[in-house]
Amino acid sequence: MAGSAEILTAIRELSTLKQIERSELRELLQDGIHAAVTKKHGPTVQAEVDIDEDKGEIRIVLLKNVVETVEDPARDITLEEARFEDPDYQIGDVMEIPVDFAEFGRSAVQAAKQRIIQRVREGERTKIRDEFNSRVGDLLSGEIQQIERGKIVVMLNKFREAEAIIPYREQNHREDYKQGEPIRAVLKKIEETPKGPRLVLSRGDAMFVKALFKLEVPEIQQGIVEIKASSREVGSRTKIAVISKDDSIDPVGACVGLKGSRVQAVVQELGGERIDIVPWSSDPERFAKLALAPAKVARVFSDAATKTIQAVVDEDQLSLAIGRNGQNVRLASEITEWKIDLYSSREWLERGGDVPLFAPLPEEPEADEAADVRLSDIEGLPPGTVAVLESGGYKTLNDIIDLEREDFLKLPGIAPEEADRIMKLIDELTDDGNDAAADVLPADVGKNDSPAASDVK
Repeated sequence: MAGSAEILTAIRELSTLKQIERSELRELLQDGIHAAVTKKHGPTVQAEVDIDEDKGEIRIVLLKNVVETVEDPARDITLEEARFEDPDYQIGDVMEIPVDFAEFGRSAVQAAKQRIIQRVREGERTKIRDEFNSRVGDLLSGEIQQIERGKIVVMLNKFREAEAIIPYREQNHREDYKQGEPIRAVLKKIEETPKGPRLVLSRGDAMFVKALFKLEVPEIQQGIVEIKASSREVGSRTKIAVISKDDSIDPVGACVGLKGSRVQAVVQELGGERIDIVPWSSDPERFAKLALAPAKVARVFSDAATKTIQAVVDEDQLSLAIGRNGQNVRLASEITEWKIDLYSSREWLERGGDVPLFAPLPEEPEADEAADVRLSDIEGLPPGTVAVLESGGYKTLNDIIDLEREDFLKLPGIAPEEADRIMKLIDELTDDGNDAAADVLPADVGKNDSPAASDVK
């Protein structure tokens, strides 16, 4: 049976392997020995455990109260029995009984060992939680330890004590996995199990693509470029939307890299999966147009109440916008979080779209708008009268053309004679004959407001 020196040596090796502090080791060992003493002498036993690492010794002393009548044999001893060891004992004294470590037997040593292992495991679980709670979304690397019932068990390179798995639903089923091969995956979540925390990894989630881009693109690591949204159909296609916090840096170009070097590194890790990188926009209509790339979208209309986008594309862009089996529009809908309905331009017109596809041409000015002139340009209208009219809100001929004499008399400063003069001028300007108007309007007014000679055919 192993002595205390051998036990201490084994415990030191265990502490080195598990990276336990010396002070924590002493506490663990003392707790384990107390558990062994309790198992042998009862739950109420009192004991002192002293560990001398320099000498490689473990000293165990049972403490018993000297009493007349024993009520608890694990804690009490009679005065007669105590004086058999030392005649000087009195009632109320505490007797120290040294115990040889070897007296515990194999079961007691095993109890101590189990207590230590249990505490070590609890410490490991706490370390795993502390280490990985803030690392969800990070890329982790390791080795495939085994594959059981479709689940991949991974031994991580830098934290081998952690249990890490890639469930079947989180795998890329176009990939072949073999035991002993290196593998990278993203930390998706941490599950609590009866055995402790378990790391759930993924190679099928869009988070994996984001983690790969973070690895390849320094601007993402530095926080200059951010992946705002992503959608993925594993093994086939992924869309990511990026934005830059620095106007001088193109977020799409940063992710693509020189001659496509950065995005190609990600594509290679994904086994040739297609990746669309689009700029992100807070405007849902603009974002939908960008998300439907590589198709070119003519117009988009949005309904915020139903969170629906209606996108109109030319006939030759429709199949590209839809994608194989509807994949492109489906991923665009996921990345924008809006429902997207696609229409060809012909279909949209046949359905009688509520909004015209193309903006109408500017309307031609009506005849009275083209002929309208400022009051100050009318000959025969004194500047003082013009000032009074303008203060009343009348600035052009069209403003006063329908007014009556009484309307002018209501303006302060307009006498009856002046009102009559204004009415006469209006009659002359609205006469069907052009000669009357020509006599009243300045010559340059007619030229400036009429079409240019080159425009008349």
